[in-house]
Amino acid sequence: MKHIEIDEELYQHLASNTQYIGESASSIIRRLLSLPADLSEQKTEKPKKVESVLVQTSSAANVSEKSTIIQNNPAQNIPRTAESVFNYINKEELATQRGVVGRFLLILSALHRVHGEQFSAVIEIRGRDRLYFARSESELAESGSSTKPRQIPESSFWVMTNSNTTRKKMMITEAAKALGYQSVEIEKIRDLL
Repeated sequence: MKHIEIDEELYQHLASNTQYIGESASSIIRRLLSLPADLSEQKTEKPKKVESVLVQTSSAANVSEKSTIIQNNPAQNIPRTAESVFNYINKEELATQRGVVGRFLLILSALHRVHGEQFSAVIEIRGRDRLYFARSESELAESGSSTKPRQIPESSFWVMTNSNTTRKKMMITEAAKALGYQSVEIEKIRDLL
């Protein structure tokens, strides 16, 4: 694997076009350039760890980020409900939210209202060292420092909110996948953030 240096603006563009947690930079670039997918990177239906490619930026620290997610719940195992999350999301209410965290919680709440007990599939979405979703505040707090757990409105689930917008988009993307949404719908849900 080759490592390249890219400027911060290009790195942010790549990060904003990530479709799932752990998607490699090569996959993103291939998709953006309409190149054929690398067969060695395609996801299988078996649970596995997906690691992102290390990308070096030409920012002052040349910091690389490595993220891992454990995917244990393929969308094929969960039956789709006839209802859609778009029936529960009020765009005016989204617009009145103070920030990204408010919109993030509102979208997750709508997903929970539509999918009820199926929503527990999001518990499997996690990073290498910390949980993203849990059944209690303490469970999230124990998974790492400064997680800022918040309860998803009208649900018994909690979510970590101390992450950047790109990570929140990836969390929503993975939640929608786990609940059986198709790529086009997932993009629309993610873009609500």
